[in-house]
Amino acid sequence: MKILDSNKKNFYNQLDKILDARKVVDKSTLRIVEKIINDVRKNKDKALIRYEKRFNGNSKIIPDNKDILKAIKLVDPKIKKAIDETCKRVKDWHIKQKPKDIFYKDNFNNKFYYKNKAINSAACYVPGNLPSTLIMCATPAIIAGVKRIVLCTPSLNGKINGSVYYTAKKLGIKEYYSLSGASAIMALAMGTKKVRAVNKIVGPGSKWVALSKKFVFLEGLCGIESANYGPSEILCIGDSSSSPETTASSMIAQSEHDTDAMAILLSKSKELIKKTKSAIYKQLKNLPRKKIASKSLKKNGLLIHVPNDKDIINLINHIAPEHIEITLKKYKKYLNKKIIAGSICIGPYSSMGLSDYGPQNHNLSTHGSAKFSSGLGVKDFITQTSYNELSKKGVAKLGKSGILLSEIESLMGHNISIKKRMEKK
Repeated sequence: MKILDSNKKNFYNQLDKILDARKVVDKSTLRIVEKIINDVRKNKDKALIRYEKRFNGNSKIIPDNKDILKAIKLVDPKIKKAIDETCKRVKDWHIKQKPKDIFYKDNFNNKFYYKNKAINSAACYVPGNLPSTLIMCATPAIIAGVKRIVLCTPSLNGKINGSVYYTAKKLGIKEYYSLSGASAIMALAMGTKKVRAVNKIVGPGSKWVALSKKFVFLEGLCGIESANYGPSEILCIGDSSSSPETTASSMIAQSEHDTDAMAILLSKSKELIKKTKSAIYKQLKNLPRKKIASKSLKKNGLLIHVPNDKDIINLINHIAPEHIEITLKKYKKYLNKKIIAGSICIGPYSSMGLSDYGPQNHNLSTHGSAKFSSGLGVKDFITQTSYNELSKKGVAKLGKSGILLSEIESLMGHNISIKKRMEKK
């Protein structure tokens, strides 16, 4: 792990070098993703099965219903209950996000309105063992009114994850694909004989998945989330009253997701920084995903000493992380400030690890994209269509401005089109 001091002259250069390294797509990754996408484009299901056998030991694009039911039967009833409770909490929160149609009528009896319409189909890309991700992806789509929702999740070594499929049944999802990686994204975007194309693909994944989603979006094959969903990030803010053990546990929790994850601590207390570093190494010893978390922390783990609150806030907004945990004794002073992040956990009892299980969505902006986008929600599954219905008096009034503007813009087709309406009796 790296210890930095924000007082140093070259601090921001050092920091940006680390931050930017996570954003850069190396050429080899780019070439591999392009190769996979073009292979699926050309060879379709044959290519899909080849990649599934190679990476997942799986030879079935569509899992057998008997295998699904068998896997679900093996799920511990306590796990099923936890999934049920999480589904309800996430639904109760997201239902508040549903937008309303807008209607406006002006003084000339012109009518303008916005209608919200659910997209026709969406695929939830879910890493193999994360039922919570399926809940977070599918619930806002269900509330939006999407009729066809698809689950795409890998069968690792040919084995189905019963908890994920139990969640799918609970949510009413009936269409499943055992696929993963860039090949899965391309198949869902363009469609094959066995895989039906969708309007939108949502859900987190590796750098291969994130990059392939950008490819299919740029090609106009299908939509993706508005935010950049890359490897997980957390930024902890603590002081001398903060628990080093708690802070360490939060940094490790995000680091165990992926070797490209990022965990940062900002503090005015050098003592907290020192003790947190020690606590991290102690807690890593017994962690099942020790190798992943250790590599992540070595590469992207930062302990930063910052002299004052103003600099801490400036630094937060410079990074714009996916997650923030504020465990300061006087944490309320931060709540009146503009803080840019995907989500913020406030106070000593709020754990980012627990927030991953709702009710708010855990698909959040990464790589600084919180500066211009938000996490997944109902809005991501809705399109808004504009309607305008002008009256005779209305077009006579508004048309004058339209004619003048079309003339200075040299758009005479527009000009004539407006005049034709104004001439109608």
